[in-house]
Amino acid sequence: MSTDEIFLWELLGTTVLILLGTGVVANNVLRKTNGNDGGVLFINIGWGFAVFTGASLAAPSGAHLNPALTLSLAIADKTEWSDVPVYLVAQMLGGVLGAVVCWATYKLQFDDHPEPGGTLGIFATAPQIAHRAWNTVTEAVGTFVLVAFVLFSPTYTVSDGVPDFGNSALGYAGVAFVVLVIGTSLGGPTGYAINPARDLGPRLAYAFLLPIKGKGSPQWGYSWVPVVGPIAGGALAALVYLAYPA
Repeated sequence: MSTDEIFLWELLGTTVLILLGTGVVANNVLRKTNGNDGGVLFINIGWGFAVFTGASLAAPSGAHLNPALTLSLAIADKTEWSDVPVYLVAQMLGGVLGAVVCWATYKLQFDDHPEPGGTLGIFATAPQIAHRAWNTVTEAVGTFVLVAFVLFSPTYTVSDGVPDFGNSALGYAGVAFVVLVIGTSLGGPTGYAINPARDLGPRLAYAFLLPIKGKGSPQWGYSWVPVVGPIAGGALAALVYLAYPA
């Protein structure tokens, strides 16, 4: 596949991922929506199936949608290092674009929101207890689980006409279920970014592009945590894979 094709499929998939993921949070948080106050499980389910939808659309490029996953696949020798910059740029741009389209979809609700200073949480993550080191550990653990699933899940194959149904027989639905369980089990402390593009892209859009009157700070002091934590967790999963390949 050409680098142009990788870029376009990753841009499409990540844009849809962020649009639907931030969209479910907006639907829950903003008033005068049909999903207002749907609860944390409502958000977790929405994010899980946002991953399924975005990944399914980006299948031709391998559907990384996540810089931590791309770097981990390169470490594990499953992605060419020369393609890594293309993936990363497309993913970050998709994160920005998805957030912009989400804002446009809910523009009237943002205008009506009584607490615009608290709208960053619709687009980016934040810890319930601020402690940068432990917040980074939390993000690393969640991403380790995600990347380990991708690397170690056996592939669906057919031998002598008999299908071998490994974990990956579910396709991208399997990854969606993993993201859902990470959210419900490990997402409480930090909001489970587990993807630098999922957090930094929308955070950049919030800071520089979204015209939300009275919006709050983008909290740059925390912004490195959902970048460093996922990259560290994904890299660790890749190193384990190299040491004990499936």
